[in-house]
Order: sequence, then C-alpha cells, then structure tokens
Amino acid sequence: MIRTIRGKVLSLEPGGVVVDVSGWGLFVHLASVEPLPVGSEITLATHLAIKQDGPELYGFVDPSDRAFFELALTVPGMGPKTALSLLRRASRTQLETAIAARDVTYLTRVIGLGKKSAEKLVVELAEKVSAPGGAHDDADADVFDTLVALGYTEREARQALGVIPAELAGRDARLKAALSANLR
Repeated sequence: MIRTIRGKVLSLEPGGVVVDVSGWGLFVHLASVEPLPVGSEITLATHLAIKQDGPELYGFVDPSDRAFFELALTVPGMGPKTALSLLRRASRTQLETAIAARDVTYLTRVIGLGKKSAEKLVVELAEKVSAPGGAHDDADADVFDTLVALGYTEREARQALGVIPAELAGRDARLKAALSANLR
C-alpha cells in the first residue's frame, strides 16, 4: 500500500495533480489542487484503491483528511470517488460536525447527498466521528438557501460555502464571506 508520496508538482489537471516521484509522473486524485503551485515540492498522504480497470491514487495534504476518507469508505456503497467528492464539497471538520450531530438536512441540502446516502452516512459514522468545532449550527444551511435565492446555482452555492474560513462564525459573517468569494 502506498501511504505517502513526495515529489515535485508537474501539472494540475481536472480532479488532481501529476507529481514527479523519482522520474515517474503519478496522477493523484485530490479534493482541491489550489494550494499546490506547479514546480513546488509536496508530500501527500495517500490511499491506493485497486479497481478492475487499474489502480488509482488518492492524495491528501492533511493526513486527517485521509483518515476521514478511509472512514467514509467503510460505509456500504461508498466508493473512493464519492468519498473524495464529499471533501470537495465541504471541509472535513464541517462534515464531521454534521455527521456527529446527525444533521441529514445539512448533508442533503448543503453537501448535495441524496437523502438515503446521507442517512446511511450518519447511521454508519455518527458514533465514529466527533464534532471538532463543538455544536453544529444551521448557519451554512441558511447561507446556502440565501445564495440560491439570490440566483446562485446549487453548485455555485456549495463552492462558495467551501471557501468560507471554518473559524468564521455566524450566519451574516458567513454569508458576507460567501458573497465576497465571487465564484460566479
């Protein structure tokens, strides 16, 4: 099992990055490629998934994100691409908080899971994760609804929520940060 890789970023591609590791250009699926400039040296925590059509490598800047990803893979029917898409839509701490609080509404509305998938995620993982930031509030759900009411698509609203700093609290402050992200 490949657990970490270190190398130089050769290129950014949709859904991932190509890393030069001892002369090998490895494509690594990532939740976000934003903090990785081309030419920089990086170390990624990785998960190797062996599938019928070949191996796929999933990378994480933070080893805690890999741990959450691997925990999500224990949910029946959850594959690596779905688990990675969760981390693309929200930060690990937001996901853990929503799952620990058993907030199916947040997971369906803001994260974009179907109701059955969200319920399965909560049932399987609620006892295994802890809410890192304390109690989960509905600020993001309210911000999401407001953005959609203002004309954002659901996808744009999810992207805007993804760039809000996790430490920013309160509906109004989070809405202002989402609007200033200017993802449209």
